[in-house]
Amino acid sequence: MDGETALPVQSSVPTVWSALRFRTKTQLLQGARIVRDLREGTQRYGPSDARGGEVLLAESAGALWPVGHEANDAERALTLGKIHNLRVAARRVDGARVPAGEVFSFWKHVGRATRRSGYVAGRELREGCLVPSVGGGLCQLSNALYDAALRAGFEIVERHAHTAVVRGSLAEIGRDATVFWNYVDLRFRPSNDVRIEVALTSDSLVVRYWGMGAAPAPKRSVARVAEVAPVRPAPTGDCASCSVEDCFRHILPGRVETAAGRSAFLLDAYWPEYDAYIASVAERRDTLVLPLDGRRRGSANYRWNTSVVDEVRESAPLALLRSYQSRRMAQHGAARQRLLISWARRMANGFASKLPYDVTHVVVMQHLLPALWTGKHLGGRTYDVLMTGMPMRVVQRTLDRAYALHPESPTLKDFRVDESLLDDEDRALAGARTIFTPHAAVAASLGARAKRLPWYVPVPAERDGLRLSPRAQNTIVFPASTLGRGGAYEVRQVARELGLRVILTGPDLEDSRFWEDVSVERKSFSEALGVGPVVLPAFVENQPRRLLLAAAMGIPVVVSDACGLDRSAGIDVVPMGDQLAFSAAVARVLEMPAQLGTLVSK
Repeated sequence: MDGETALPVQSSVPTVWSALRFRTKTQLLQGARIVRDLREGTQRYGPSDARGGEVLLAESAGALWPVGHEANDAERALTLGKIHNLRVAARRVDGARVPAGEVFSFWKHVGRATRRSGYVAGRELREGCLVPSVGGGLCQLSNALYDAALRAGFEIVERHAHTAVVRGSLAEIGRDATVFWNYVDLRFRPSNDVRIEVALTSDSLVVRYWGMGAAPAPKRSVARVAEVAPVRPAPTGDCASCSVEDCFRHILPGRVETAAGRSAFLLDAYWPEYDAYIASVAERRDTLVLPLDGRRRGSANYRWNTSVVDEVRESAPLALLRSYQSRRMAQHGAARQRLLISWARRMANGFASKLPYDVTHVVVMQHLLPALWTGKHLGGRTYDVLMTGMPMRVVQRTLDRAYALHPESPTLKDFRVDESLLDDEDRALAGARTIFTPHAAVAASLGARAKRLPWYVPVPAERDGLRLSPRAQNTIVFPASTLGRGGAYEVRQVARELGLRVILTGPDLEDSRFWEDVSVERKSFSEALGVGPVVLPAFVENQPRRLLLAAAMGIPVVVSDACGLDRSAGIDVVPMGDQLAFSAAVARVLEMPAQLGTLVSK
């Protein structure tokens, strides 16, 4: 929000009385604009889905950060406030579709900038000075909207120039549009239906107009532009660094916060690998945002080490409601997958509301990422991703491949994510600085930006009577539910081929008669340890905890590469979906040379 361009510019040093006069005049003008808007029927246009055949009509981009950034933390705080305000405003403008011939109003879409509506103190250009103000900095958005509108040939209905030129802004080339709620507005009229896109990267604000057909020729402007005094030289700084000591704004006790920027870690269910990583990089001033502080509240699901930072923010009501709904849902199926996706979005939005405005870097778990990205919460920030599985698009391709191998499966085709969500995750991952994962296959799929973390290897608990020799003749342990994505069909096939007994440790979710022609025995996983080698030819496996425990106990493990483990002395890794390679590996582990020879000869 910038300048009172519609009012005379003061040439003297601002005083309390000049500020009061300014406020009185603005209130009168604001009231008059409200009446006029009601009379003219000015409206807000909601978002809509993109249509096929849209073309880019115009684009305008500008840097979020000043050259060299700020010299002190107080100035930096106001820039961080400006970026936060742009994030809030961008959510209200992005996606708006303005019908042909209708008038777009900046303030009708952005709304009044108050703390209650989510805005914080940023820089505002007032009376030729850069002063702290709630909602300050919104003119960067209005500048970009105006610049792009000119490029697209829209009819400019209302536009006001700044009274001072800030170095590096569009005002330097006369393509700026100052705004001050609500009477100093930016309004334009497109000649065809237009969809507005507002995007914030880590360092830029980008406005794009999308429409049907080529951009029209520029129209003559009919904008109402107020009479203004000659443009002043650019301010050299804001109230935090100004040297004019007789200005009543020079000393601002409690009005300007200081901020140097910090990181926030947005976490959900506990992963020991990520807990260790965060402990190694977090600083005391950083923030952890969690469903619950598990260590303080006795919740093992969220037992993150919160002692590494001074501030922990919780979303306890959301966490409790999610837990309640999850317990009422079936263990597997499309309904549960839809519930998980819905809750990922709700938790992400809840976490976003708890992000301090001065956070400049975010470390976020994968399932929270799409909603944070589409909600513009990552704009003006760098971010890293803690991957909890393969990208969703890769998961869906993998499930399609598994279904092609086992079309009789009732679970491999029961659910697929909407294409829009896949696109959102793809774009969000593309903007990440670094992607962390302990999963070998996930890291390989993401290329150079992926950084491998070591798997947490549990220390085996000593139990009386446990036999660590796994070479029980003709027996294998399947440490998962009977699901196609877990490799149940491959396990059943190897049991048939080699005449094996299968120790099952989970429920049957494919079919109640799935194992009827195979010798099976049901045990808990802890009871099954030591009975035979552990096998998991999964198509999808994110946390191979049981496999790591078995390997740590010296029990041979045969897994697909989808399990994310590296080949080692105790772990045999075979290609996902390769039945012959899996059967041969099991025969080798069980020392069945005759059967192995038969398999190799196939």
